[in-house]
Amino acid sequence: MPPHSGPSIIISEPIPDFPQLFTWDEIAVRTGRGHGTSGKDRWLVIDRKVYDISKFCLVHPGGKRVISHYAGQDATDAFVAFHNDKALVKKYLKPLLIGELAPDQPTSEPGKNKLLVEDFRELRATVERMGLLQPKHFFFFLIFLHILVLDAASWLTVWYFGSSLVPFLVGLALFTTAQIQVSWFQHDLGHFSVFRETKWNRLLHIFLMGVVKGAPASWWNHLHNQHHAKPNCFCKDPDLNMHPFFFSLGKTLSVELGKKKKKFMPYNHQHKYFSFLAPLVLIPFFQLTVIHFTSKRKKWLELFLIVTFNIRICLMYTPLMGFQSTMVYYWLARYLESHWFVWVSQMNHIPMNIAYDKNDDWVSTQLQATCNVDQSWFNDWFTGHLNFQIEHHLFPTMPRHNYWKVAPLVESLCAKHGIEYKSKCLLTAFVDILRSLKDYGELWLEAYLHG
Repeated sequence: MPPHSGPSIIISEPIPDFPQLFTWDEIAVRTGRGHGTSGKDRWLVIDRKVYDISKFCLVHPGGKRVISHYAGQDATDAFVAFHNDKALVKKYLKPLLIGELAPDQPTSEPGKNKLLVEDFRELRATVERMGLLQPKHFFFFLIFLHILVLDAASWLTVWYFGSSLVPFLVGLALFTTAQIQVSWFQHDLGHFSVFRETKWNRLLHIFLMGVVKGAPASWWNHLHNQHHAKPNCFCKDPDLNMHPFFFSLGKTLSVELGKKKKKFMPYNHQHKYFSFLAPLVLIPFFQLTVIHFTSKRKKWLELFLIVTFNIRICLMYTPLMGFQSTMVYYWLARYLESHWFVWVSQMNHIPMNIAYDKNDDWVSTQLQATCNVDQSWFNDWFTGHLNFQIEHHLFPTMPRHNYWKVAPLVESLCAKHGIEYKSKCLLTAFVDILRSLKDYGELWLEAYLHG
């Protein structure tokens, strides 16, 4: 089958006069997880070109794991989704090129939905022509300004009214809101959707995460890029790392745990303890992981900025309410923020398909793992526009203010191919988390008792 006749989606690399030709069977075994010499190879395909990433994955700017998750697979649409500046990455691709797919090999791997892939690539070309990947700087300036206002208001409330119960709680609410809105804004920067140039996104991301949030940007990128590459895929999506120590997620894995008689927690009650345990566990997990990550990888600048953040908080609040009350103020805010983050981040994923990587095409992989929450000005603000999770996962570098524009096009694509485009109200999305956890827990218990 000849290459697809749709629009060119990346900058083509030069092929030698007599390129080495490969079949999908040869590529599929180069995952880095096999036996023998070839079993340690990592190859992937981008626009019918075959690249050897065995060594490059160790220095990949996006991290070793995110690119390795596509070893042995077609990474064309993932590559396009993650990289806006194709000219920038061309220099990395050229020395990795080892050949191309043989003429008799299909453009997509056998078993893929060829028509869906082609239609999505047409949609991607339409998105680019419409300018939907171009950010509006004034929009993000207002986002940043309102974060600064919230942060300042939290301090001014305590400074002016004192640290009695009411101003303490009002200041706490303002500080918590500022911190979660920083989380949504740094998420934009991490996806390179605030500025057109990658370097400005990187620089502001490092500064904002360190000084305003107290976390390393590189740590967030390391984890979150993997999530986007293979959402809801066990062993590849780090957002599932709490499984199976605290929760049993997904139908397949719940049955598997039950049959293996694994019981780290009473999973049949996980829908009852999720609301308390999940936000609580994230706090020490994040704090310890941040220190370990920056120290192990020698991210000294980011570690310095984290220390600066903690000094800033102490200098701002300790003179007003004392060290002990400042610690209560800070850690209570972190717990409330963790609640906010957990419910918003999981409402689009836990109720969806959770399983091992099946090497589906990019569109199917994202749609199986995501759903939307209905649009409203409150939902957009409250979730940082992550209520448009489907569009965000299909186009991760798209500025969030354009999600609503592409949503009808994505919905039409789904309707054409008979794929359910799920969107629900915010409260239903929260309830569905608990409902799904209850179902998974019951499947685990049944397999545990009778499997």
